[in-house]
Amino acid sequence: MSQATHLSAQPEVPTPLRAIRRVLVVDDSRLQRRILAALLKKWGFAVTEAESGNQALDICRDMPPDLVLSDWMMPGMSGLEFCNAFRGMTRDTYGYFILLTSKSDKAEIAHGLDAGADDFLTKPVDPGELRARITAGERILEMERQLTEKNRLVNSTLDKLQALYASLDADLMEAKKLQQSLVSDRHRDFGMAEVSMLLRSSGHVGGDLVGTFQVSDTRIGLYGLDVSGHGVSSALMTARLAGYLSGAAPEQNIALQRTAEGTYVMRPPAETIAALNDLFLSELDTEHYFTLLLADVDLATGRVVMAQAGHPYPAIQRADGSVEMVGEGGLPVGLIPGAEYQDFDVHLGPGDRLMIHSDGVTECAAPDGTLLDDEGLADLLGELRTTTGLFCLEALVWKLAEFTGGDVFADDVSAILLEIKPDEPSG
Repeated sequence: MSQATHLSAQPEVPTPLRAIRRVLVVDDSRLQRRILAALLKKWGFAVTEAESGNQALDICRDMPPDLVLSDWMMPGMSGLEFCNAFRGMTRDTYGYFILLTSKSDKAEIAHGLDAGADDFLTKPVDPGELRARITAGERILEMERQLTEKNRLVNSTLDKLQALYASLDADLMEAKKLQQSLVSDRHRDFGMAEVSMLLRSSGHVGGDLVGTFQVSDTRIGLYGLDVSGHGVSSALMTARLAGYLSGAAPEQNIALQRTAEGTYVMRPPAETIAALNDLFLSELDTEHYFTLLLADVDLATGRVVMAQAGHPYPAIQRADGSVEMVGEGGLPVGLIPGAEYQDFDVHLGPGDRLMIHSDGVTECAAPDGTLLDDEGLADLLGELRTTTGLFCLEALVWKLAEFTGGDVFADDVSAILLEIKPDEPSG
């Protein structure tokens, strides 16, 4: 039976899947092209013919085919050379390439694969085998196009996520500015003493806050607090707590009591913290808690009354440079109803200073995992003995960066520094 007779005896085949629609048949033999084209059209493909590799390349530039069936041995440009040039063309999708050859040597086939061919068919072409090879190519192209579509969706989603992230990042930058504004006066001079404040979040926003409020000409309040967790929810909680200890609105400050004369006096720090604990547990629906150190400073006498609620022990550096940690410990605020807190007091003389800091300072870790701890902080303060005010706090951050081996800290770092001015030299 002749090949033409054999082809005409083939049964109808359903319209192909969408991955292969256009087929290019390349052969210098007009008869071979017509035989293959007739079979492919019968299967529902759109077929284009080319008698040479150069003509085929022109067709590929104008209308890239999904599938190429190309004879290997052709005058001028061989099928192998055409395949290599075909692979060098820019395309939006992959083109499947089948070489038609009488070659069966494994080395020749390997050479064809290296040139970019996807499959081979031995001439004369068997229609059943051709259909099976096209079906295999169909599966590959379908997977490639599905992958392309998924990549497009992924890239589209990534673009949307990047736009969303940029929007969130802009919002968080504004939130950071707002949080930093809660500590508007980084340095204040109260005449007999100076107060400097440091607030550095580990992310855009954090859960640390330091602040001061003036009670009278000779009385000020200081506090440092650290809300559990990180990020936006912790930052929102610090903003809420800042209102409870506000210096700008004394009538809202839970640490102050209004007298009959219309002035304000400070409540004992332990009493204030207990009131905050009750308020926190009864009115705020949150899983957060916070540590706090609240201080009542009498500038006229140098007496400082403090209460500690889980916050790190404050550091006192005497005028001679020696450092001591003081405090009573205590439970964090917002954990246990009816928790009790204790006041303790210290006396600061001329040239002495008090630092209230968060655990982001003492829990800074060296590259080997060693924590700075209270002893390490005492050493750093000793090194910074002659550095005062904001310069001291900025230098402390530099020292912490040296200790950790980088300027990105795992936790928020905050501190408030009270410095009693030294006596003026006589005569």
